[in-house]
Amino acid sequence: MASHSDTLVVFFGATAGANGGKLGSDEREIILLVWQIVDLHKKKVGKLQRRLVKPDSLELTDQSKEETGLSVDELYKAEPLDKVLQQFQQSVSAELKALGRSSYTLCVDGPLIIRQALHPEASKKNLVLPECFYSFVDVRKEFHKCCPNAGQVQDLTLPYILEYVCIPELPLSEQVMGLKEVRCMVQLCLHILAEPYNHKFSCFEAVKYKLESGACSKTEPVDSETVIRARGLPWQSSDQDIARFFKGLNIAKGGVALCLNAQGRRNGEALVRFINQEHRDLALERHKHHMGSRYIEVYKATGEEFLKIAGGTSNEVAQFLSKENQVIIRMRGLPFTASPQDVLTFLGADSPATDASDGLLFVKYPDGRPTGDAFVLFSCEEYALNALKKHKQILGKRYIELFRSTAAEVQQVLNRYMSTPLISTLPSSSMVPMPVLATPPYLATGSTRDCVRLRGLPYTAAIEDILEFMGEHTIDIKPHGVHMVLNQQGRPSGDAFIQMRSADRAFMVAQKCHKKMMKDRYVEVFQCSTEEMSFVLMGGTLNRSGLSPPPCKLPCLAPPAYAAFPSPAMLSEAALYQPPLLATPRTPQPPLSPHPTLAYYPPQHHPAQLYMNMNMNYTAYYPSPPVSPSTMSYFASPPGSVALAAQQPHAQGHVASPMMPQHGALVRMQGLPYNAGVKDILSFFQGYQLQPDAVLLLYNFSGQRSGEALITFPSEESARRAVAERANHPLSGLPVRLLVCCD
Repeated sequence: MASHSDTLVVFFGATAGANGGKLGSDEREIILLVWQIVDLHKKKVGKLQRRLVKPDSLELTDQSKEETGLSVDELYKAEPLDKVLQQFQQSVSAELKALGRSSYTLCVDGPLIIRQALHPEASKKNLVLPECFYSFVDVRKEFHKCCPNAGQVQDLTLPYILEYVCIPELPLSEQVMGLKEVRCMVQLCLHILAEPYNHKFSCFEAVKYKLESGACSKTEPVDSETVIRARGLPWQSSDQDIARFFKGLNIAKGGVALCLNAQGRRNGEALVRFINQEHRDLALERHKHHMGSRYIEVYKATGEEFLKIAGGTSNEVAQFLSKENQVIIRMRGLPFTASPQDVLTFLGADSPATDASDGLLFVKYPDGRPTGDAFVLFSCEEYALNALKKHKQILGKRYIELFRSTAAEVQQVLNRYMSTPLISTLPSSSMVPMPVLATPPYLATGSTRDCVRLRGLPYTAAIEDILEFMGEHTIDIKPHGVHMVLNQQGRPSGDAFIQMRSADRAFMVAQKCHKKMMKDRYVEVFQCSTEEMSFVLMGGTLNRSGLSPPPCKLPCLAPPAYAAFPSPAMLSEAALYQPPLLATPRTPQPPLSPHPTLAYYPPQHHPAQLYMNMNMNYTAYYPSPPVSPSTMSYFASPPGSVALAAQQPHAQGHVASPMMPQHGALVRMQGLPYNAGVKDILSFFQGYQLQPDAVLLLYNFSGQRSGEALITFPSEESARRAVAERANHPLSGLPVRLLVCCD
């Protein structure tokens, strides 16, 4: 078999939009292909072939009409791209056979026609390109090897090169777009093959067939000139979908990092690392190209940003991801007692994990406790698809969620779980100061119904279980807003109160989470006010008939393992000297401020029962699979940021309130037709790129639709704009009232 350098096929293409240096930048379809064979040994050329291509959209820009001289009528009679590519293969194969050759390489004037036009269009149309389009030579780079003093490769143009080597221009009668460029490239190839150059074509460029998976170490150097940030991705996008969007460009091994927000959900962004700056620059030209119906924004990024997302230090993760070309699936909600064999049995024989239990990676807390998350490797797409069919099936007493994942997401989830705990720890001294507060300074009373009551919790439920139960609504919890109620014996009562950021958020949680399962029990969720919550926390009862006053002896709130508060200005001697609380206290942490806080745990025998708020970062140990796109930052805040915000004093001496993640804005729709559904509301707000899970239809106590709905917008600005623009528009002929719900 002859080598690739025996025969060249000089190849040229034009689109219905921008051509030349901007070819492919506007997503326009190919409308013209021209080619000609060059026998490098015999210095002969074949027949010049020109084919028109019928695009799906029969529209030409004025610039394209002027440059190509083509009209819509001519293109209407042409064949579609797949047919023309078949004609290309048949024509080239016939000529090669006549020449006694069996292989060839494409020769182009710059990579744009291959990388920016042909591969992206074929990917969108689900066309399988012939193997010849995955390797080519660039005539400009080949000429630069012969004449390095002619200038930089990126500055070279075909007319300049022809003038430099003294090749005369073609007559005006032959200067038809496509024919002209191919003839000039053929002349240039023959010229550098002859004396004095005697050039041999050897600089073959490749187009990767598929994305290579792999792990990235935090110590690995990453060139900032090779990284981009893509924004506006559909939340369900996988790394393969992103690689398909950049089809034709070579992404580095493991070079797609889907970004997670502070809650561990995908936020519609990704960092992509290419093999060199040239491919990165071509990727920037795809700014606002489309993935399905969404346009994707593409910006420059840095290597440091990529390492924050994709970099890892765990040898266990590196070993797990060392198996190449594997499909990764994330499992969430596993029972804490689940063993590798339980997971393999759940997946079944039709979706075997790679190397059995070696293809499983359980995510754990730093102390070794399971988190309920795991990652599974599959050797092929078929096995992964079979596994995804088991989404929300039951393992033990819990339903399991399964999602596509990536190597970078594995790193991010492991990094988040293995970060330093954000709960303040107990000092190691034998005598621990014990402030005792007689009044609840952190609970402000009020009649606003911005709280929810959880009733019927499992007695073993912890803070993490409640946060998992709340799901995406954890973002709306007020700082220090989780209160678990203990009974008179100091044991869990099965009740808890959650303070939300607004009454609307509390109402939405009560609607969505009422009678949802936690472990093996369903939990009732009711909306209530801060005043009602305070009555219960003081020992009263809350029922349908109203409030019952508290007894004389007050119950207390369940604390976390440890809790820290700023020290009061004055403490009694009895409060400061209490027996030690723990026989083996945790390792002390350095103070967070010049005025260290006092850590304490309320002794159950003390006559004055305490109010205690949960001083912990609610999102620190709660990563989860994607739910919907959001406007959150593409990387989580550094460990301890929330705790620091809560405990570092301002210059004026006031304590800063914790910085919770920003969330979207709610719009309330009133006066909806009772038969209006989610699709109707999405159509009403068409153009705002809302997902179905952004719409919550409200029901009354009888289980019927109330004629109202809550819609979550990514920002307050977009919510107010939607209200202003859609305020006077009817839905199904009925007037609809729109209100922005302010926190």
